[in-house]
Formats: sequence, structure tokens, C-alpha cells
Amino acid sequence: MKTCFWCGKNTVTLDLPDNATIYTSSYPEITQPPGALISEALSNPVGAPPLKAALKQRRDGEVVIVVSDITRPIPYATILPVLLQQIESAGVGRDSIVILVATGMHRPSTSAEHREMFGEGVVRNYTIVDHQADDADSLVELPGTSWSGNKAQLNARYVNAGFRIITGLVEPHFMAGFSGGRKAVCPGLASLATVCRFHGYDFLADPRACNGVLEDNPCHCESLSVAKLAGVEFSLNVVLNDDRKVVRAYAGELEAAHGAACDFVRHCACPQIDTPADVVLTSCGGYPLDTTFYQCVKGMVSCLPAVKPGGVLIAFGSCSEGIGGPEYADIMRQYAGRWEEFLRVIRDPARFVKDQWEFQMQCRALAKVGSENLHFVTDGLGLPDLDALSLVAHHAERGTVECVLQEMVNNTVQDGDRLAVFPEGPYCAPVEKL
Repeated sequence: MKTCFWCGKNTVTLDLPDNATIYTSSYPEITQPPGALISEALSNPVGAPPLKAALKQRRDGEVVIVVSDITRPIPYATILPVLLQQIESAGVGRDSIVILVATGMHRPSTSAEHREMFGEGVVRNYTIVDHQADDADSLVELPGTSWSGNKAQLNARYVNAGFRIITGLVEPHFMAGFSGGRKAVCPGLASLATVCRFHGYDFLADPRACNGVLEDNPCHCESLSVAKLAGVEFSLNVVLNDDRKVVRAYAGELEAAHGAACDFVRHCACPQIDTPADVVLTSCGGYPLDTTFYQCVKGMVSCLPAVKPGGVLIAFGSCSEGIGGPEYADIMRQYAGRWEEFLRVIRDPARFVKDQWEFQMQCRALAKVGSENLHFVTDGLGLPDLDALSLVAHHAERGTVECVLQEMVNNTVQDGDRLAVFPEGPYCAPVEKL
């Protein structure tokens, strides 16, 4: 049977065995245009007064709107005009509004990305600032301590704002259970030292730090506690279907609105696995998620509940921007083929290095299926980079990813093998049956 997958900005169509199990999200049909969904959410929030009423009680200072960076496919060009109109209708001038990009540990956005994400009108008429986790002058320490008992440093412009609005996308997340909500603040606006704890070895070694789990998930607990310390006056999160269209919007109080969104996404995008498969084939989500191998790791880790121990896992992504940041690339090269040694080293908190968390998550896949059974296909990386990935890497010439994958499927899936397929990559995240 023919099945279509996302890969970069294109699609890949593969001919799969008729007995393959295809896991996809199951969102309801869209009944309203995105602007109407956003407007309705802002006017009927969860656990909070409507946005315009809340703004009447704001403190002196800027209204800061926190947005995600280019790695999230959020249609801000549609969302922001509705949000901004409501803010201005509450008497807030444009010169008092700041759009703050929650880059977390990612690189700063480019001007072209700002235009792509927000549209020319927003870029031209509003102040847009990128968070910089390594700029000490732009950070401030919060009073009190986080869930883990540690101090936290966040973006000062956010902390000192007169009214703080966070936005994001709620989807399954392979560390924090679900994205969105509190993650806009931590790690989105956090310092490197704060993220060191949030993404430290012990947190990620906890089996509850996985897709679909919030209760007792250390990543969720830490992130939520930091967001509460900093303060969030209003939140707006969207849910996207497999066509990247807004299917739901949830606004209101930080925890209540995010919880409602997570309940919805859990029902639609976290299928339970009865019997793990012999072979799993997964996309890494397509553009913009799969532009680096760093982000592609989410695809191969998210599908792990669907593959049996010692099974075969095949993932693919565009990697159009390479392996990832320089620190991450250095880690991958240093420990290429030595992932077990890497885990031993990072157990010592004194040895923490930025981006080590992503390789630690990849090690979950390596531990379950083995480095000889973890395959990755891309046409975006050359042989030297592919050698650093600690898996079986397959280089495809430009435009031949489909052919390489089809041949791999034909050669890998034997008679009687169970094949599980994830065309959406990590946007559909299986969970073990309770």
C-alpha cells in the first residue's frame, strides 16, 4: 500500500506491505478558521478572565508575548494578528508590546525567519527580540527555588514585564510529556545553568521523562515550577493536525489551559501499543522539525514503544542545516560509536556540556535496538558527519531518499515480520498500553 511521509519541505511516498500497522494522529475535523478559533479561546479562557479583562489589571511595563522559534510549525502569521488586535483594543500601545522569541538553547532567529514566522506586517510594526541564554546581562535570578530545589535564571525582559503572555504548540514531547505551556518559559527563556538541571542526566534517566506523561515527570515538574516562580498572566496554545492546521486553541491560566490541551492531544495523538513490531519506520516530522539531526532524534525516540527489544528502527529526515549546534556536533564526534561510555561520563554533573541531553535521549534507542539496528537516512549530510551519528547511517544523493528507503524496506521486512509505520514522526507518539 502507498503511504506518504513528511521529509523536509517535500513528501516521500513508499510502497509498504499490506499488513503494516500505520499509526497516525486522529484529530477531529476543523469547524472554524484559525482566526476564529484563536478569538474564541481568548474570549473564553480556561481558569482565567478573558484576555482584554485581564489586561485592564496589568502592572506598569511592557506586554511581553513569548513565541516559539522556527523549529516549531506554529502559524504565527495567522495567530499573532488576532492576539495583537485584542491587546491593542484593551488600550495597550504598539510601542509597549514586545514579541520575545523563546529560543531556549537553540540559535537566534534570522530576520528571514522572523518574516517567515510572523509575516511582514508584524515584523514591520512590532519589536521582536530573541532570548539569548548565554547573555548574562539579559538574565535575572528568580526569587525562591524550583521543584528540584535550585535557583533559576530567566530572561530579564520577561520577568520584569507588566503583563506576560506565553504561546506555544501542544504536541507529544519525548522528554516533557507534552510541549507547550510552561516550556515557553523553561527552557524557552532560561539560562544555560537552569537548563543544565532541567536536561541533566538524572532527569532524563527517569523513565517518566517520556511522551504522554506529566505526572511525576521531572522535566514537567521542574519546568512548571520555574514558570510559576516567574509568573504567567495569560497563556495561548494551539494544537495542529497532520496538515499543520490549527484544530484547537486553548487560552487562559498557565496550568489549567495547558492541561486541557494535553488531555485533548493525548486522546488524538498518543495511540497505545498492544504488540511491539519487529521493524519500525518513522519520519522525523518534516520541515521545520527535521532541519538538523539534533531535532531528528525526536522521531527515532518517540516511536520506541512500538518496536520490540532488538528490533529494527529506520528513521529519516532532511538535515538541511546539518547535525546541529557546534557543541552538539562536537559531542557526537567525540563519542561516535561509544555511546555507553558517553552515558558513564555524563553521570557526573560536573561534566555537563550543552546539548548532551539530545545524545542521551538517542541512547534510549541505542539501548533498546542496538547501534546495528538503528538506521538513519538523509540527503542532507555528507559521509564525515554521518560517521559521527552512532548508528547505521545511509547517505542518499539529493532527491533519492525515497528510493533508498524503499530498498531498505524491501530488504529489511521479511515474511512474517511485523512492521509499524509513523508517517508523521514524533507528532504521533505511541505509548505503552496500561
